[in-house]
Amino acid sequence: MKYLIAGLGNIGAEYANTRHNIGFIVADALALEGKAVFTPGRLADVTKVKYKGRILVVIKPSTYMNLSGKAVKYWLNKETIPLENLLVAYDDVDLPLGTLRLRPGGGSAGQKGMQSIIERLGTEEFPRLRIGTGRPPGRQVAADYVLEDFPSEDAVMLEETLDRAVQAVLTFLEHGLERAMNLYNG
Repeated sequence: MKYLIAGLGNIGAEYANTRHNIGFIVADALALEGKAVFTPGRLADVTKVKYKGRILVVIKPSTYMNLSGKAVKYWLNKETIPLENLLVAYDDVDLPLGTLRLRPGGGSAGQKGMQSIIERLGTEEFPRLRIGTGRPPGRQVAADYVLEDFPSEDAVMLEETLDRAVQAVLTFLEHGLERAMNLYNG
């Protein structure tokens, strides 16, 4: 069985450790878990990881966040992966820092990468892993907040969140979305 795991983010060193790139960071953690290396591919950096008889095609779109749908649709088609075997990992400012939320579908909630994917695929019905980055302090604009680096005091929380996110993805692969939701949502 093949799966497409799409970690959303923006390319470039200036975005590498930002809240908006948590999807890329999860993709990197999955590649590290599988001892795999990303290589440039069409519309995305890509790697393949084997896990318990399954093949994970892990991508980090190189289209920038707002056009992520182009890369996701291309790799789904290229690898002939069914929609139910897609999992998109991305940041969510409406969830507290470190919170994971797996869902079988739903809207974009204003997240432009997800909106692009929904538009390109023509459906909201595909699994996703939302990773909480917390709300911006005071009156800071959310768009500015998510493009800031994670502060050093959040390093331990970020590491724990990444570990849980990787385990959530692996549970999704091995036992399905419902079991992963029961174990990791909250």
